[in-house]
Order: sequence, then C-alpha cells, then structure tokens
Amino acid sequence: MTDERTGSDQTPEAPGPNALGLAFGIIGDEWTLLILRAALNGARRYAEFGAAMPISHAVLTTRLDALVAEDVLRREVYQRNPVRSEYLLTAKGRGLWPVLTALWRWERRWTPEPTTTTPSMLHAACGREFTPDFCCSACAEPVTAQDIASSWGPAGGWRRSVPAVHTRRRSGSRRQQEYFYPATMAVFGNRWSSAIVGAAFMGLTRFNDFHDKLKVPPTLLAARLTSLCEHEILHQVVLPDRPDWSEYRLTAKGLDFFPVIGATASWAEHWYHEPAGDVLDWTHRSCGAAFTGVFRCDQCHQVLRGSDLLQHLG
Repeated sequence: MTDERTGSDQTPEAPGPNALGLAFGIIGDEWTLLILRAALNGARRYAEFGAAMPISHAVLTTRLDALVAEDVLRREVYQRNPVRSEYLLTAKGRGLWPVLTALWRWERRWTPEPTTTTPSMLHAACGREFTPDFCCSACAEPVTAQDIASSWGPAGGWRRSVPAVHTRRRSGSRRQQEYFYPATMAVFGNRWSSAIVGAAFMGLTRFNDFHDKLKVPPTLLAARLTSLCEHEILHQVVLPDRPDWSEYRLTAKGLDFFPVIGATASWAEHWYHEPAGDVLDWTHRSCGAAFTGVFRCDQCHQVLRGSDLLQHLG
C-alpha cells in the first residue's frame, strides 16, 4: 500500500483527530483490546471482565467508563440494591469483530509457538477450521498491502491521523503477554507506534520523514522505531550508495499486519465519518475498484459474519 503523494502532503488539516486517529485512540490500548475480546466472548459483568484478565480494579473501571462514553459498551443496571450494572456491546462495539479477527489471524501466523490465546477457529457456516482471507469486496480476490494504492482523502492528513490519547498507556506486563502476542502490543500499545506503522504503510521510510510528517519527538521516535525493529515489524536498511542514510521498511511480518489496519479503518470510517469525506482513498490495483476489505473463509469462501465467529475468538 503506497501513498501516491507521500512527498507533498497538501491536505489541509482541521483541528482534532480524524476517524482513523479516533479509532486507534480508542482501541490502541492493551487493556481495551482485552476487554473487547472478553465482551465479544460473552463477558457482561464487572467480575467476568476481572476474571478474564490480570487487571486492577482502577484500570478496569477507567477502561469500561471510556468504552461506555464512546458508545462501544452500554451500561445497564440489573440489580438495584445494591446497584450493580452489566456492560453490553452496542452495535458499534459488535462492529469491532473484524478487528479482533484480523488480530487473531496475524497472531496465528506470526506467534513463534502455539499459545492458548490464539486457538484454532471454526466457521459456523461450513463447520471447518479456517483462516480468514482479507479480500476485495468488489472482485472477491485476496489482497495484500502491495495490492492497494492509497492517498489521503478529504478528511485525511498526517497529524490528524495520529491516534488520540484517551487513557494512559503502559508497556504490557509479563502477565498481559500471556493474553496477546507481544508484537501486537508493540504496534497497538503506544499511539506513536500505531502512527509510525500506519505511516510506513503510506510509504514513509526515513527517520526525518516520520519526524516531519507525524511531529513525533525525536527521542520517542527513535525508541518506537527500535521497538518495532526488535519485534520484526520494521527492519532497518542501510543503502549501499548512502551508508549514512538508512531506511525503515516493513518486513513480511509487518506487511501482513495490513488486514488489521484495513479492518480498523473500515470501522473508523463507518462510525466517525466526516461530512467532508473519507480519511483514505484506496484502490485495488488489480480490478481498479475503490477498495473495501471483507473477510472470507478460506475453506468455503463465504463472506464472514460476526455471528459465525464470536464464540471462537478466544
């Protein structure tokens, strides 16, 4: 996926994050991802969320309140004396199943050893174990990042797409890493990491370009690039004719993160769409159609639905 206008971003940027910045600001947090996965697996009550992950009461309360404020969860009282509430997924929350499915797919492919957090998945419609294929909705062909041409849409722009800050983020603990593959948190657990990976998909490779476009502080940029290289999302390449000039390029593992980016972008455009238009203009090079991604079962090739998968996500 390359930006045809990387060198000269002329998009006027209004104040505040756009749909993509808002979406990654909400779900780009390790605890939030764990809560969402638990909710998609049927957790509703506070104790059920607490039992599903190694989380403190203060952090769980903060994250649940934030998801309610964003209408991803709905708080509903089920007992009056004392007052007790449960947290139900809204339509907006249920719409996140493709993002969790994309993460599951990526972790299954790239986790060094099988773990209990990435079990096999069955497709309820055909009854077979499967892996989801990320496909073009127009021609039904599987796509990779290299198959997509992209440019900023009317609501796009580098700075507006940097994830908004909703909660204080911390590096994943050893206990957390039992629940999500550490490389997932290397991308999602820090807003600058999410922005850098997104910018890499848009064609940026140089330290100065990341700094100039995203306005990330140099020290933080260096730390995030180092972390992404350590987790093999990016690799540093020294150019033969310019030994003083290195580039940061997506690895095969990093490129395979594209379905997660695509699923998140689709959810963001649907729920935070601006009257001005889309954040990103994507075109499938092969068929020439405006690109919208869908997941299909690699066994029966049917388009997947959340109701076919939710019971098997964790």
